[in-house]
Amino acid sequence: MTEQQAIEALHALPRLPRSGASLERMQALLDHLGNPEKQFKCIHIAGTNGKGTLAAMTSSILTHAGYKTGLTISPYVLNFRERFQINGQMMSPRTLASLTQKVLDAADAIIAEGGEGPVEFEAVTAIAFLWFARQKCDFAVVETGLGGRYDATNVIPAPEAAVFCNIGLDHTQYLGDTIEKIAATKAGIIKPGCEAVLYPCAPSVAEIVSARCRSCGVTLHPVDMDVLTPLAHSLDGQSFDFGDLTDLHLPLLGRMQLYNAATALTVTEVLRRRGWHIDENAVRQGLAQVRWPVRFEVVRREPLVVMDGGHNPQCMAALVENIEDYLSDQPLTVLTGVMGDKDYAHMYTPLLPYTARFITVTPDNPRALPAQELAAYLSPLGKPVTACGSVADGAALALESTPPDGAVLCCGSLYLMGEAADKNGDVLPRRFSDAMT
Repeated sequence: MTEQQAIEALHALPRLPRSGASLERMQALLDHLGNPEKQFKCIHIAGTNGKGTLAAMTSSILTHAGYKTGLTISPYVLNFRERFQINGQMMSPRTLASLTQKVLDAADAIIAEGGEGPVEFEAVTAIAFLWFARQKCDFAVVETGLGGRYDATNVIPAPEAAVFCNIGLDHTQYLGDTIEKIAATKAGIIKPGCEAVLYPCAPSVAEIVSARCRSCGVTLHPVDMDVLTPLAHSLDGQSFDFGDLTDLHLPLLGRMQLYNAATALTVTEVLRRRGWHIDENAVRQGLAQVRWPVRFEVVRREPLVVMDGGHNPQCMAALVENIEDYLSDQPLTVLTGVMGDKDYAHMYTPLLPYTARFITVTPDNPRALPAQELAAYLSPLGKPVTACGSVADGAALALESTPPDGAVLCCGSLYLMGEAADKNGDVLPRRFSDAMT
């Protein structure tokens, strides 16, 4: 089996289960694989926005503290193997092929015994856990895929910390149609024996998470944003204080990234209290060297091109904050494409004051909204709109039509980011690259 064959085989698995939400399929799969999920400690991260960035920050700090640290994320952006990382390095193509075969063989055995085989995300998660166990990781930083209680990742034993990012409305068809229902689902990752960290949220959400902690005998650590002090920011990064830690540097841009960093620092303090050694230098270096692509990332300077994978109204609100902080005086050419099942009807209005024109494209995904349909929705909003036949054509048009005092903003879907970027996994997308290094 080759890397591409492995990826195709995983994509060929069902996306949703026949039997509904359950951890039984995932547990059966891991039982066949020798229960790798029990062989390392976990940081388990749930929420609506910021999970991947927070996971990357936490993983980077732990790696710099000397711990062998696995990281599994969903979705990937530039390369499928981003889903599987140890100490910042992706799994090799050969290992992906080998472990995929191992997991598929286990799935076949389950089916032969009359059981139900795994869905795609369950198989992908099993591959990650199997690799982390074989490589004898100390930690795995694990991002939930969808929800919490019945998410495939929730087969892990009690994590060292159950961490909650910003919780908002997303995937309402699966998780519930109110923020409180969604919070209750996500709070299912809290288990007796762990500790919980909570990003500031609505009082009703905080009470649901608090109630789950009380029922499990778990200590809840709210992130104290009052001790977060921004110091300076530019397109090269930002600096801040957090409590007694002063002049910390973060290469990621935007106020939301400072809030994510504050959450990662709170997780770090919880781990210290649980006996893990993480010194100040590991914290500083971990934050200063964290990398996370296409989250308000500058990928070109002339013309300025920024890529942002925001894909729901909450992300767009954060994106507008960043525009005000970094791009308020530059008319934007917005290159965009979305999934048809996203709440795109509420995503674009906040961008209008800063937008000179829209260019719509169709991301390479079966769920994508066709570029013409998105253009038809945007046209009445009063800005020029052009629908392009491909992402490459849209990127070329964006570069050609942006004046020297303007900027290109590529946003709307992580799937668009992956297609606009280099398929080899480089952080710098080829379609926008220039002399910048």
